[in-house]
Amino acid sequence: MEQSAGRTRSRNISPTLRDFARRAFEEDLGRGDVTSELTVEEDALALGRFVAREALVVSGLAAAQAVFAEADPEVRFTALTEEGDLTSEGAVIAEVEGSARSVLAAERVSLNILMRLCGVATMTKRYVEAVGGTGASITDTRKTTPGMRVLEKAAVLAGGGKNHRAGLDDGVLIKDNHLALAGGVGEAVRRAKEGTPHLLKVQVEVEDMGMLRQALEAWADAVLLDNMSPEEVAKAVGFTREAGHDLVIEVSGGVDLGSVRAYAEAGPDRISSGALTHSAPAADISLDLEPC
Repeated sequence: MEQSAGRTRSRNISPTLRDFARRAFEEDLGRGDVTSELTVEEDALALGRFVAREALVVSGLAAAQAVFAEADPEVRFTALTEEGDLTSEGAVIAEVEGSARSVLAAERVSLNILMRLCGVATMTKRYVEAVGGTGASITDTRKTTPGMRVLEKAAVLAGGGKNHRAGLDDGVLIKDNHLALAGGVGEAVRRAKEGTPHLLKVQVEVEDMGMLRQALEAWADAVLLDNMSPEEVAKAVGFTREAGHDLVIEVSGGVDLGSVRAYAEAGPDRISSGALTHSAPAADISLDLEPC
């Protein structure tokens, strides 16, 4: 999803991004933009500037450009910033130029995408900054907007975070419902390790020290300490390391900006938070148009 600052071209848009933009644009356009058709001359041209109304981390320019390409391949889209850039209030992050009707038709959808993805990137950066110097990394989860997972995970990367599983097929994470159906931590981990390809790691969610001991005895590759307090996490980390296990220790559940530092200082390798994607506020961005 990364792109260099400068004009983007329709031919560089991936098929996946084209499909996403097409569906998003058609949802909004319906049978046509009746307001623009009634009030704006057919041959009118417009120049638009995407303006950050607050400090934010840039993400989603390629997706926004894909929407304009769907509306009208002749509309020129120029990125003035790059994925991951930190911009100040008032900064122009991109420009569009072309048919005024086409620009207006794509305005809302492109803004929705940019506001959403810049919001995710900006939220992620706040979490990353909050744990700076602790050694813990910030990762996302699968709690993403349906149809936007690839874009939202790219926004997490733009904000300095890391990606967890992209989907159910690229990692084993045994959660509470798996444990309930498999008969407990030890049995679930045993079954997973017996059937898992050697390059695929097995991670199991644990909620207390008893479950952690079972995970260590079963030689899980990673544990997820779920809904523990920072004090409980510190105890679990200490116990695991003293026992000679170097498996990856992840923390999740009950983590927010106010508590993430305390969790990071408890010593885990990474902290995952669904809030990066499911609760990030939309960034404040406007598209200011003028005739040209």
